[in-house]
Amino acid sequence: MLNFFAKYKFFGIFLFVLSAIIISIIYQILKPEERLPVYQPDMVNYELVDSTVQEVRKYHIIKDFELYNQNGDTITQDFYKDKIYIADFFFTTCQTICPVMTGHMLEIQEKLKDDPEVLLLSHTVIPQADSVPQLKKYALEKGIDDDKWNLVTGDKKQIYDLARKSYLAAKSEGDAGPFDMIHTENFVLVDKEKRIRGFYDGTDPEAIENLMHDVEILKKE
Repeated sequence: MLNFFAKYKFFGIFLFVLSAIIISIIYQILKPEERLPVYQPDMVNYELVDSTVQEVRKYHIIKDFELYNQNGDTITQDFYKDKIYIADFFFTTCQTICPVMTGHMLEIQEKLKDDPEVLLLSHTVIPQADSVPQLKKYALEKGIDDDKWNLVTGDKKQIYDLARKSYLAAKSEGDAGPFDMIHTENFVLVDKEKRIRGFYDGTDPEAIENLMHDVEILKKE
């Protein structure tokens, strides 16, 4: 009897390994890998999208930009090359949704502090008031990590065009003049190819949990 088991031991091991591989393949077929959608303007609520891009159905990416962060450094797309990043829009003196959004961004910063693959980007919507020194003051007060999170200011029209035509996150239309004001709670998840992969309510803790989950999915792509 012992001789019989010894004789077929390796055959049994082979069958066991083969069965494990087959079961794994079947599992992957039945439960496919999670993937995030690639958002195009025509997939988003038209109220959040500038009329000039509402009908775009493919190849939408975040346009190039040149803005200035809390340290006065010029920030362009190059800073986010080969990075995943989370973008939003705020202003430093906001007393309504912005403090909640900033609080959630700080939580994200803490969770991702040791992850060089994911960065944060916040655009002020009142650049005429949120100068570089004002952004620096705000960053110091909130404990913002300069290596992880840029607060940016610059040309108002450029910022508003980014919100309406690139990030698809603004709820109003206008010409970026002195009385034009956007105010959005959206956090936008952007992949390494500058494509939008998710929208999240920056005031909602559950949405932030979903965002963190989606970041992990995106990192595996």
